[in-house]
Parts: sequence; structure tokens; C-alpha cells
Amino acid sequence: MMKFTCAIMMLAPATLLLQPKMLYTTTSSYSFMLSLLSLTLMKPQSNLYLNLDGISTPLLLLSYWLLPLSILASQNTMTKEPLGRQRTFLATLVVLQSAISLTFMADNLTLMYVMFEATLAPTLIIITRWGQQAERLTAGTYFMLYTLMTSMPLLLAILFMNNLTFTPTSFSTTMQPLGAWTELLLWLACLLAFLTKMPLYGLHLWLPKAHVEAPIAGSMVLAAILLKLGGYGMIRMMQIMPTMKTDTFLPFLVLALWGAILANLTCLQQTDLKSLIAYSSISHMGLVVASIMLQTPWGLSGAMSLMVAHGFTSSMLFCLANTTYERTNTRILILTRGFHNILPMATTWWLLANLMNIAIPPSLNFTGELLIASSLFNWCPTTIVMFGLSMLITASYSFHMFLSTQMGTPLLNHPTQPTHSREHLLMTLHTIPLVMISMKPELLF
Repeated sequence: MMKFTCAIMMLAPATLLLQPKMLYTTTSSYSFMLSLLSLTLMKPQSNLYLNLDGISTPLLLLSYWLLPLSILASQNTMTKEPLGRQRTFLATLVVLQSAISLTFMADNLTLMYVMFEATLAPTLIIITRWGQQAERLTAGTYFMLYTLMTSMPLLLAILFMNNLTFTPTSFSTTMQPLGAWTELLLWLACLLAFLTKMPLYGLHLWLPKAHVEAPIAGSMVLAAILLKLGGYGMIRMMQIMPTMKTDTFLPFLVLALWGAILANLTCLQQTDLKSLIAYSSISHMGLVVASIMLQTPWGLSGAMSLMVAHGFTSSMLFCLANTTYERTNTRILILTRGFHNILPMATTWWLLANLMNIAIPPSLNFTGELLIASSLFNWCPTTIVMFGLSMLITASYSFHMFLSTQMGTPLLNHPTQPTHSREHLLMTLHTIPLVMISMKPELLF
């Protein structure tokens, strides 16, 4: 594991020293080779300092796989920038990837918290420095304030737990029972930071702003990996903290399920394509929060499946939105219609991405949502009404997004570039892992 971490870190100085004509080919091929080599981590590893198990390995591999894809997706936009900014952008992406890798490899709470917070700086730089709109500074401020304010209680809780055990709290240790109020406050302090990162509805206002203003690489990493840090942290807390009755988490469960419906309804009235995809992420993460809170094996399996599936699906949707934006210079749905007549192959990718977004069988999204629905229904039969309503609205806005962008008469009055081989490769590399994991979903359980 150390060799992978060192290899990805060495890519940062390489981006600053490579010859200009070799910059993108070398970084993308090197990072893609690393992502293929990282598949060997699926086998159980033993390491004294770093930790990988069935929870962290799939998410770590997802982060490795997304780095070359985010470089590929940014290539067209970034080549128009000065060389210095291109090098800085690639170096920032690599630093972010290194921090994410160390977060998933941490074997104790303190190290995980440090690396969890270390992802803030490069993400903030990417949003505020390479954002597309004038509001990117506001989006960066929202992102920083929400993350830092909710991380303070988590830091205090970790220091409190370290003080009890006189050592950094390892994931393999389970805390002894404390007083009822102490346990409740500890749970709230620990969960708040992760629920904001997911984000839970009500703590979600930073996400649409960050997504809309971020460049394509920022949106991909944010949707595919950084949101999963919240779910990962919650699962780790379930391992360490004293067990609580599910009824204690009832407010969060209700808010997660109801928030998923509200986020889906918000999707129906969005006019901005990236904002629509961002709100769909909130609704899917609401289901993940609800399933983790149940603390059942099926719930955790469903949460892991949906997190990985959503990582690929949302990243693919953002890439498709970016290909549309590069040709129209707008993200307004009504102005991007009629692409089926101009780029029929892109329409195929749009259809495939939307079908996976609504969890069509036998995709991995379907496996995750089926496990989550089963565990929720087993806990309380009434939840099937909220779950069913959420699925219905998800299908509605997904087809609305597909029809709005692809059907109708094109409004473009200038020649449009055909889809490039790079873009087809990008979509293929999103689809192949999803299809292969769908054939063997027990890799994630």
C-alpha cells in the first residue's frame, strides 16, 4: 500500500517538471496504470501502519480510477490555459488524490480526521481558482464554512475518545459503555461532520453551489469520492462507538428519507443541468444515510453498493453535461435541446447514464437500492411508501433531463464539433467498471 501512495505522490512533482507536449499523455497514462495496478489491493493485505479492509478498499479503488478520468475530462478546457496554470491544476488534483488515499488507508480515527480535513484545501483551490462563474468565491466560502464548523465537534469527540484510551482510537477497538447522555453527545458530535459531507438534506446548501461553480474535474471528484468520505466515516463510527438503538437515530432516518424526496422534487424544477445532477446526488446520499443508520448487514451492503455505483454514475453524468457545455457554452436545459439530431452517439451515452441513475436491473445501482429497500422495509414497513415515492420522482426527473437535452429542435446557430474519441473513451471507462461489478456485486459486501 505504501508503494501505491508513494507512486501517486511522485506524480505531483512530475506534473511540474514534464515537457509541455508530454504533460497530459504522461500524467493520464501513469495514473491509469496506477489505477489498474491498484486492483491487486482487492486481495486482503496486511500492513503495520496502513489499513485496508472490505469497507475502505472499494472506495480507495474508486478514487484511483477517477484520477485519470478527471484528467481526461479536463484536457479540452485546460489546454486553453497558460502552461503554469495547467501544471498547478494537475498537481492540485494529485495532492487531493493523495489525501483521499491516506484517508481510506488510515487505521485510527486521529489520522483519518487529519487526512479528511486535508482534502479541504485542494478542493477549495480547484473550486475557487478554476471555477467557471463569478460566484465561485461564494461557493468556496460555503464549502469551507460548512465543513469547518461541523468538523470542530468531531475533533473534540476524537480527542475525548483518545483521552479515555490514552492512545489513538483504532478501528479495531470498541469503546466501553459510557453514560447515556455522554454516548448520545458523542454520537451527535461524530455524525454531524459526516452528515454534512454526505450531505444530509438541511446541511446540503454548499453542495449545489460547489458543483455548479467547480470545473469538471472538481465536480467529478466531489460527487464520486468526497461525498463518500461522509458515508465511510459513518460506517467507521458504527464500528468504534457503543451500540445505540436504531430508534435513537429516528430523526436522522426520517430526515434522510424525507430529504431524498424533497431533493428529488427540487430536481424537477431545476433549469441548470449541473445543479440538477447535484441535487440528484443529495437524494441518493439520503438513502445511503438511512441504510447506514439501520446498522444492519444488508443496510451496510446496500450503502456500499450504492456509494460505488453513484460514484461512477454521477461522474458520468457530469462528464456528459460538460461535453454539452463545451459545445453550447450554456447549462440551461431549454437551450441545450435537440442534441440527438447533431450527436446521436452522445445520446446513447446519455440514455445509458440516465438508466443507471434510475437503477435499472441488473445494474449495481439496482442491487444497492434493492438491499436498502429490503432493510428499510424490514425495519418499518411504512418506509416503503417514501422509498417508492423517491424512486418514482427519480425516474421522472431523469427522463425529463434526457428529453430536455436530447429531443426537440436544436437552437444552435453555429457549427458543432462531433464527439471526440477522448469523450467516448471517458464514457466507456465509466461504464465498464459498473458493468463488471454488477456481475459480481459481492466484491463490495
